[in-house]
Amino acid sequence: MSTEDRPAPSMRTPCIKACIVDGESGLCMGCYRRLNEVAGWSKMSPEARDAVMAELPSRRSLIRPEKLAMFS
Repeated sequence: MSTEDRPAPSMRTPCIKACIVDGESGLCMGCYRRLNEVAGWSKMSPEARDAVMAELPSRRSLIRPEKLAMFS
């Protein structure tokens, strides 16, 4: 199989297919990305995606806990 025939490697993503945007923080309550990050994810460099992925755990605290309870 030539390199042209091989499927592209899958792109790492934090998406959990629970796309609800929190109006207060502007973050997706499923993956904690901003809308512009969600929309441009496939066009971002691997380094830019890695930088966003590194930030995501700390972004969770920007959404009120009672809103996040629906995902528990």
